[in-house]
Amino acid sequence: MPARPAASLAFRGLFSGDAGIAGQIEPPGRLSTATQRVASDPPRGHETNVSNNPQRAAVDGAPVGRQPDEPIAHPPETRSAHMPTFFEFFAGGGMARAGLGEEWTCLFANDFDSRKGQTYEANWGSGGELAIGDIRLLSTGQMPGHPDLVWGSFPCQDLSLAGNGAGLKGERSGTFYPFWGIVEGLIREGRGPRVVAVENVCGTLTSHQGRDFQAICRTFAEAGYRFGALVINADLFVPQSRPRLFVIGVHGDVDIPPALMAAGPTAPFHTSALRRAVEGLPGGVRRDLVWWSLPTPEKRAAAFADLIEDDPDSVSWHTQAETKKLLDMMSPLNLAKVEEARREGRKIVGTVYKRTRPDGARGKAQRAEVRFDDVAGCLRTPAGGSSRQVILVVEGNRVRSRLISARETARLMGLADDYVLPARYNEAYHLTGDGVAVPVVRHLAQHIFEPLLGAAQAKQQAA
Repeated sequence: MPARPAASLAFRGLFSGDAGIAGQIEPPGRLSTATQRVASDPPRGHETNVSNNPQRAAVDGAPVGRQPDEPIAHPPETRSAHMPTFFEFFAGGGMARAGLGEEWTCLFANDFDSRKGQTYEANWGSGGELAIGDIRLLSTGQMPGHPDLVWGSFPCQDLSLAGNGAGLKGERSGTFYPFWGIVEGLIREGRGPRVVAVENVCGTLTSHQGRDFQAICRTFAEAGYRFGALVINADLFVPQSRPRLFVIGVHGDVDIPPALMAAGPTAPFHTSALRRAVEGLPGGVRRDLVWWSLPTPEKRAAAFADLIEDDPDSVSWHTQAETKKLLDMMSPLNLAKVEEARREGRKIVGTVYKRTRPDGARGKAQRAEVRFDDVAGCLRTPAGGSSRQVILVVEGNRVRSRLISARETARLMGLADDYVLPARYNEAYHLTGDGVAVPVVRHLAQHIFEPLLGAAQAKQQAA
């Protein structure tokens, strides 16, 4: 299963300072795999509370984090003046932090959801950097130090194609603006980050006919940041289709190494939708645009079937009757896919979503749709059972089904198996489905963030 990411060797050389730095990094608190989830006898295909272990108190409802108006009594120490530092907003369970790796120091983190905060502290410790509460109530006075990077995975609900269409005017996705207000406050205080990165769904590109994407880019440019956008699908790294938009800005005082810039858009990260959105940018904003040059990773080795648990503890296998009911909900086209998988004579794993589809004279009917392309569908937050993926395991004439397990969703996000998940199934699914894929963040850190900061550090040392 995925190992914890580490910074690139070149990056270590620039930021580690001395050989003892790595040894000073205190890894986040961990529980053994055996104690992370204590299996009970869950109802078939449904969630279960699997935590009976007192060590799991941090994930099972204990108070967590600071309140948004509470100052940090003992600010986290920067372990080395040369280790890069970051603030993590809309932090969830700390997946951006996991992707950056242990050679980055988190000075401050924030999320609105106290349950996610419990998971954050269960994995990263309770050193005081996490503040739980509405980002609108935060002030820069609560945030220690001078971050090299500010990361923000702001809510997607109002920008999603399946959302309400409110865009950046919406209650949730509109939190981009108070997030940026914090960035501006840091700039006024002389603590402006060298790099700012935001992440959201690709629907941002077309929301309000592209005006929301224009607004984000204009915000970067007006604050003195050169910026570039990338669309990265997590399926390059893990077997999950999860395309996401990343806008990365670098302050005008930082020299961008030429190797990080392309002369124009390049595949696969500058999609046709992204190029059209860029063409709609006003001229004054577009002058600050950078086409980031990002290498395509090597072909991933992990297949979806490799991530499947034989004996999951968060869900149970469906009965034969339940599996038959699922198959009965399939159209002839989808049943043909199952039959083809049977003829393969080997273990094949597919994912199933329940959709409402037109059904002739009967109007609409709920259908089960399966895919056997070795890639899971995009994990979504479970707003009702239809958004939770069901897996279908076909081995010759044997066909089994169940809900995807909590651990499997974590693996699809690139989280290591020692990552502590919430005890309740829906909370674990919500956490992972609402996060950012860990190896995508690591790829950006290795090929953009760390070279940018390394060049800035080298320039500062030479001055």
